[in-house]
Amino acid sequence: MFNNSDTVATSEATGFKGELLTTNDAANNDAQILFSTERDIDLYELEELCDRVGWARRPLRKVKKAIHYSFLVVSMWEVKGKRRRLIGFARATSDHAFNATIWDVVVDPRFQNRGLGKAMMKYTIKKLRSADISNITLFADPQVVNFYRRLGFLVDPEGIKGMFWYPE
Repeated sequence: MFNNSDTVATSEATGFKGELLTTNDAANNDAQILFSTERDIDLYELEELCDRVGWARRPLRKVKKAIHYSFLVVSMWEVKGKRRRLIGFARATSDHAFNATIWDVVVDPRFQNRGLGKAMMKYTIKKLRSADISNITLFADPQVVNFYRRLGFLVDPEGIKGMFWYPE
């Protein structure tokens, strides 16, 4: 289990670009967890990850475009030796000054309830804050609202309501 004493350190031993999540989890000594902001994600691997959580498939050309135009892309990898596997993903759009919205947060079900989603979100928020973004929003399905509340997100702060427009 990952906890608040987990830290992120730069990875050199794995040969992959990113930051290693250092944990107090002695049971997980054969694999390492790596966070990356590189955008060179295999779209088929991302599609498989989204399939595992039951998300509807989206056209890969649009997913590629969304990643390209995102302000921040965060991927989470399980690294064993020279192999890595995508186990988490999130991205954010931004006005590059004040606001960012986090989208497409997904963690492989086999890695849920181990603190990894929390660690990935904290990493994402840290990256946005380091870019001087002060207002961070997201959209959450009802079953994950409490997860985001525990990370400090508020539902409808100051009575603000999201508004949506859809083509007819």
